[in-house]
Amino acid sequence: MATVKAIPDGLHTVTPQISIEGAAEAIDFLTNAFGAEEIVRAPDPSGKKIWHSMVRIGNSMLFLNDAAPEMGWPAHPQKLWLYSEDVDGMYKRAVAAGAKSNMEPADMFWGDRMARVTDRWNNEWSLAQHVKDLTREEMAKAQDEFVASMKKP
Repeated sequence: MATVKAIPDGLHTVTPQISIEGAAEAIDFLTNAFGAEEIVRAPDPSGKKIWHSMVRIGNSMLFLNDAAPEMGWPAHPQKLWLYSEDVDGMYKRAVAAGAKSNMEPADMFWGDRMARVTDRWNNEWSLAQHVKDLTREEMAKAQDEFVASMKKP
């Protein structure tokens, strides 16, 4: 008898799950905005809703389903952090796919270049690309300079 893996291939210890109204449309958005690949789609018995889907973005999986309050799955927005090798390009694709820009790409004091967008389901996506490794000391100095710049009128 084969041994069953506790964590299935392709998944990690933590896998985000998003419950929304319009999961099929959201899968299309994720494909266009972030290059997601749909792995599995399980419709409900009516065929009108998605009970479960799994999409891969880069090397990570995301579960996505239509809200079903009657089954304890209400819709609720999420905040997700998405790393890529081209944050500027990803930001442009996300906005072109219909996401609202919250912050254009900019370099951050901790060594990431990042942007933020919100999709039509109110999920906020922090898009990031690590561009600079910092020591603890360098990061503390950069943080102190950032905080000081925020206090100036």
